[in-house]
Amino acid sequence: MRDTIFHILFVWYPYVCISAFIFGSLIRFDREQYTWKASSSQLLRKRQLFWGSNLFHFGILFLFLGHFVGLLTPTALYTLVITPEQKQFVAIIAGGVAGVVCFVGLTLLLHRRLFDARVRQTSTYMDLSVLVILWVQLVVGLVTLPFSFAHTDAHVMLTLSHWAQGIVTVQPVDAKTLQGLDWPYLVHLVLGMTIFLIFPFSRLVHIWSAPIWYLGRPGYQVVRTRRPLGSRGQPGTYTPAGE
Repeated sequence: MRDTIFHILFVWYPYVCISAFIFGSLIRFDREQYTWKASSSQLLRKRQLFWGSNLFHFGILFLFLGHFVGLLTPTALYTLVITPEQKQFVAIIAGGVAGVVCFVGLTLLLHRRLFDARVRQTSTYMDLSVLVILWVQLVVGLVTLPFSFAHTDAHVMLTLSHWAQGIVTVQPVDAKTLQGLDWPYLVHLVLGMTIFLIFPFSRLVHIWSAPIWYLGRPGYQVVRTRRPLGSRGQPGTYTPAGE
């Protein structure tokens, strides 16, 4: 029975979540574009949103990139410059700092949603559910830090990375290899996959619309002229466009 549960959770469930994440996002973009937004409530309570949102976004982006690179980088590649034990130590310190920053920001956002009457009235059940799941996921992630310090040989990190790489390459490892992990790691994995599952049905889809392309946009310069308005030739005359 235990083997079956682990197989469902860590072999089948990841593909269900990935499929929902990809196809759900595409379908929503195609059919529900008017709901593709972050639904900002900045006007209702600006100060707490400023601190909460900035701390949360900084922390969550760092954590996402750290997890993405840390889990999916092949061991043979990063061991050219760093050992698994060193990589784990860096991940614990950097992830711990980013996790605390994200926790403070997310707690401010959740408190604002729950205890500000005006903000709560503009929130949907999905808005609150997403914040709660993210908050629990973050807490569980922080709980894994003491366990990681106890595994100085980095075997847990290697087990998790091999599992993640197997899912991405459609060559899943035997789920039995995860049975020896401590419970915070397992809960962290399941909640992380669940976030991908509910992603298309929440306001999280606005991540796809992040204006990253602005970073590479060429600059422009506004040039002023002393020429009289409406004049293309002689001062005081007007030449219609196209002539």
